[in-house]
Amino acid sequence: MSATKYTPPKIWKWEPGNGGKFANINRPVSGATHDKELPVGEHPFQLYSLATPNGIKVTILFEELLAAGISEAEYDAWFVDIMSGDQFGSGFVAANPNSKIPAMVDHSVTPPQRVFESGSIILYLAERFDRFIPKDHAGRTECMNWVFWQMGSTPFVGGGFGHFYAYAPEKFEYPINRFTLETKRQLDVLDKHLVENKYLAGSEYSIADMMVWPWYGGLVLGQLYDAAEFLDVQSYTHLLKWAKNIEARPAVRRGAIVNRTWGDTYGQLRERHSSVDIDLAQTSGNGDTSQQA
Repeated sequence: MSATKYTPPKIWKWEPGNGGKFANINRPVSGATHDKELPVGEHPFQLYSLATPNGIKVTILFEELLAAGISEAEYDAWFVDIMSGDQFGSGFVAANPNSKIPAMVDHSVTPPQRVFESGSIILYLAERFDRFIPKDHAGRTECMNWVFWQMGSTPFVGGGFGHFYAYAPEKFEYPINRFTLETKRQLDVLDKHLVENKYLAGSEYSIADMMVWPWYGGLVLGQLYDAAEFLDVQSYTHLLKWAKNIEARPAVRRGAIVNRTWGDTYGQLRERHSSVDIDLAQTSGNGDTSQQA
C-alpha cells in the first residue's frame, strides 16, 4: 500500500491541472467552450466520433448494416479530436450535451434527430432497420441483457482499470487492485457464458456482440491498455475464441478503422464519407484517406 494518505477536503474545489493526462479537457461543468458548427456530409446519418471502443461500436454496426445490403444506412463519420476539445464546440454540445463521443444526427427525418450515448445510437439504428436484434421474445431479452450489462459494467473497465493502470499520473496499489479484480470478474462472467453460446444472445450474432467486443474483445486481444499479460487473458479460452471469431468479420474490421489515427492493427481512417475510403485505408493499411474519395 502507498505510504501517502489523502484526506479529502470538506468541500472539493476544482483546480485547473487536475486529472493527469486529460487535465486539459476535464472540468466540473458542462456546456460549450467555443463556437463551432458541426460539418454535414451528403449521407442520411452524420456521425461525430473517434475510434475508442465506444466509437467503434457504432461504426461496426453501420458497416454490418451496409454489408447486409441496407444502402439507407450510408453515413459520414467525422473525426472528433477530444484531446483538443472538439467535443466542447457549440455544434457538438447541441448534438450531445454530455460532450462525449459518439454523437449522431439523423438527417433522414424532419427535423433532424440527434442521438447520443453509444447504446442509444446502437438501439436507434438496429430498431430503425430491424436488424441484429433477435425477433423472438427470449432472444431479444437475452440480447438486451448483454447490451445493458455492457453499458453498466464497462465504466469499471475504462474509467476504473484502464485509467488507474494505464493513464493515471501515479500508480497506486489500491485502485489498481480494486479495478483489476472487477475487470477479471467481468472477463470470467463472459468466459463462462460463452462456454455454451457462440454469441452473447445465443446462436445469433447481434448488437450485443458489437457492443461488447470493442471493450472486452479488445482487452483479450491485446488492443487495450497494453494489459493482456497483466490480466492473464490466455486463461479466458472461450472469451478469446469468441473475440477472434468476431474480429474475423469483414464488417467488424472495416468499422474498427473508422475515425482511427493511431496504431496499425487494422489500419487508419481519419474520416469516412464513402465505402471507398475504407477500401483505400485497408489497402494502404495506414494514413488519412478522408480527402481521397
